Amino acid sequence: MSDPLSEREQATAALNLVAAAAEPYLGSLGERPVHDHSADHLLDLLEGPLSEEGEGTMAAVEQLLAVGTEASTQTSGPRFFHFVVGGATPAAQAADWVTSLLDQASGLHLTSPLAARAERVTLDWLKDLFGLPPAYGGVLTPSATFANLTGLACARQWWGERHGADVTSQGLAGLPRMPVLAGGYIHPSSRKALQMLGVGRDGVTVCARDEAGRVDLEAMERELAALEGPAVIVGNAGEVNTGDFDPIADLADLAGRYGAWLHVDGAFGLFAAASPRLRHLVEGVERADSITADGHKWLNVPYESGFAFVRDQDLMFRSFGAWGAHYLPSDVNYNNLGPESSRRARALPIWATLRAYGRQGYARLVERHHDLALRLAEAVDKAPDMELLAPVPLCVVCFRYRPEGTQEEELDDLNRRLGAALVADGRVYAGTTTYRGVTALRPAIVNWRTTEADIDYFWEVLRELADRL
Repeated sequence: MSDPLSEREQATAALNLVAAAAEPYLGSLGERPVHDHSADHLLDLLEGPLSEEGEGTMAAVEQLLAVGTEASTQTSGPRFFHFVVGGATPAAQAADWVTSLLDQASGLHLTSPLAARAERVTLDWLKDLFGLPPAYGGVLTPSATFANLTGLACARQWWGERHGADVTSQGLAGLPRMPVLAGGYIHPSSRKALQMLGVGRDGVTVCARDEAGRVDLEAMERELAALEGPAVIVGNAGEVNTGDFDPIADLADLAGRYGAWLHVDGAFGLFAAASPRLRHLVEGVERADSITADGHKWLNVPYESGFAFVRDQDLMFRSFGAWGAHYLPSDVNYNNLGPESSRRARALPIWATLRAYGRQGYARLVERHHDLALRLAEAVDKAPDMELLAPVPLCVVCFRYRPEGTQEEELDDLNRRLGAALVADGRVYAGTTTYRGVTALRPAIVNWRTTEADIDYFWEVLRELADRL
């Protein structure tokens, strides 16, 4: 009969199994397919009824490793370009194992001074990396969606207070709709956050000057001037189709003139601030009221990881600390500053990777990926049957297959089939999107392992599959 207590001596042996599997698995990431569809049948081994007595620690871990190391999608490898998904640096991955080993409850300083101190230091280092004022409050979150939820919840509380209401305690009943303005780059995660906050995902006034979604500043100013009360502006640093940026400094100017709250979704684009070459792309972000980014994107720490920064730290408490005593600056309880109360010590992998590679390590990583994106864009530009659809400001390349003699109305279907062929083939991953009304490919390069050889291999596989269509 299996019982955790009776198998406590197996704890170290089980971890040793994982450690033993790590070397061959990690060593193969550079060459194996992103997804080996021939191994999909192994997923059936996960099925079956709940065991009555259990199979024991070692049997369970052995089976999970047997399935996982063969049938998982190698999102942590160098040839996964389908979404903006980084891998896990060696330091971050090891620290994530430490996080599981220590299993800290990180919401309260009382439960884990280690986790609370690591989170404070980590947030300070991130603010330094991004060029944000030290006085900003911050909290680590599971994702960009939760980070946007955090920043926009603070915006909602701020907006309510300007109407004489405490929406955290009393809700939105009796108040007018909170005006939210954005360019066409607004991401679904921001809309989802507004949906969860009761503001409404479709309540955003989009001010765009073209099909790509570039913000129309004049139209936004007209909207702001017509409002009788305060508004919230959502800016994007790093749009997912092309990696383009809203002009954050211009949005900050508008927010200043009209007394609006500026929220900047910097899911991956905020990392441009780490590079002297690319820092101009986020000029003005230090003037925003709330700023968010993802750690599991360009920071290359394991899923799941995000962070939110808010200019008024006390507003975070007013938005989320609806119980208990106010925190003290030297004794921060992070469950009072964000949406979670049960929190993993997700600061540890971030602390470790920043400690390991520092400012210059991340500057080199960001600039290397920009160079690789430009390398791919150059190959697209030189190919007579490919069309580059947008400039490459950062790490995303947006293009489509356009062979000579193909009718315009056939191109969308052709590119959808090419995208599907890439995923079905499995050697590399890159998905399709709709950009300016047409179907396009948009590989994103953010994995620390990716090199010129991986970009060249992607191009080789793409050419091979395109020729078969």
